[in-house]
Amino acid sequence: EAEDKSKQLELSIKDATTAIDEMEGALVKLAEEIKALEDGIKELDKSVAEATEQRKEENAEYKDLMASDSTAKEVLAWAKNRLNKFYNPKLYKAP
Repeated sequence: EAEDKSKQLELSIKDATTAIDEMEGALVKLAEEIKALEDGIKELDKSVAEATEQRKEENAEYKDLMASDSTAKEVLAWAKNRLNKFYNPKLYKAP
């Protein structure tokens, strides 16, 4: 009876040791996965920051283009009005 109890305890200890080893392996695997996810998040943050900077630059360029376009339209309207003064006085609008 004592031997049976001893064998049961040994099996129980062996099972517990195996379970602990499996859990430690799982912990290591989870730690690696967490590290990979953290690295992925850092890369994503970097990508988002770069995209934001690019959008800001493109927006500034767009605003400059629109300002230039507006100025060009004003110059063309002025030139057209000036030509109307000589070629079509009825359409001329005094400034």
